[in-house]
Amino acid sequence: MSPTVLAVLGLLAYRTLKGKGRLAELLQGSPTATGAAPAGNFRAAGLSSGALLGGLKELLDRFRQNNPASPVESWVSEGPNQPISAGELERALGADRIDWLTSQTGMTKDQLLAGLAASLPEAVDKLTPDGRVPTEEELERLNAES
Repeated sequence: MSPTVLAVLGLLAYRTLKGKGRLAELLQGSPTATGAAPAGNFRAAGLSSGALLGGLKELLDRFRQNNPASPVESWVSEGPNQPISAGELERALGADRIDWLTSQTGMTKDQLLAGLAASLPEAVDKLTPDGRVPTEEELERLNAES
């Protein structure tokens, strides 16, 4: 699994996985290890759709609170995804998440932020295929289809 994919998954599951061991080991066996999109089957990592949905909602809220004009709205809505800067990511994520993700992925802070800036818009877009945050039941269906 690439460090960037690991970072995206860790970011979405931060509250569920932080403190439970090495992120790569927790996600080992997950379909994402073979290159599937981050919306893949998370059960192998012990993640429920509810935990993933909660992580997605929390992440979107962090961006919205930090910058009401954040490009995250374009990631959720239908249409093209607007880019996000590493600086905006850093402000929205906060030092604790960034420190945890760098320790889990082995990436430097700059590598992590650049990788997330490149990958997070598409990951959120795939997790919100109808232009909105899905319900837990819809996320379960997405999970089963992957």
